[in-house]
Amino acid sequence: MKARLPKGMGNGPSGMQGMLKQAQKMQEDMAALQEELEAREYTVQAGGGAVEVTINGKNEILNINISPDIVDPDDIETLSDVIVAGVNEAIKKVSEVSSEEMGKITGSLNMPGLF
Repeated sequence: MKARLPKGMGNGPSGMQGMLKQAQKMQEDMAALQEELEAREYTVQAGGGAVEVTINGKNEILNINISPDIVDPDDIETLSDVIVAGVNEAIKKVSEVSSEEMGKITGSLNMPGLF
């Protein structure tokens, strides 16, 4: 008796081999995209432009520009708050762009822990 596999489950180009090739291609595309995303730089402003944060795709802060207008020796707390807001917004931007770009490769595939 010969077992019948559901359509697409054989070893032909549309079967398991095809699925493995697709998975390998997706993995290669994701690795290339990850490299590209890590090399990108993003600049985000906070406090109405008083603080500008530049970050790369590895979430490494590259530069922080602070407008002299926001520097008040009697109110260091506000300056600290604006810097924190800028850094958090920059990290959020990297995460959003990375998720969006990876989603283009993976489509509706949900792969927790990969990115």
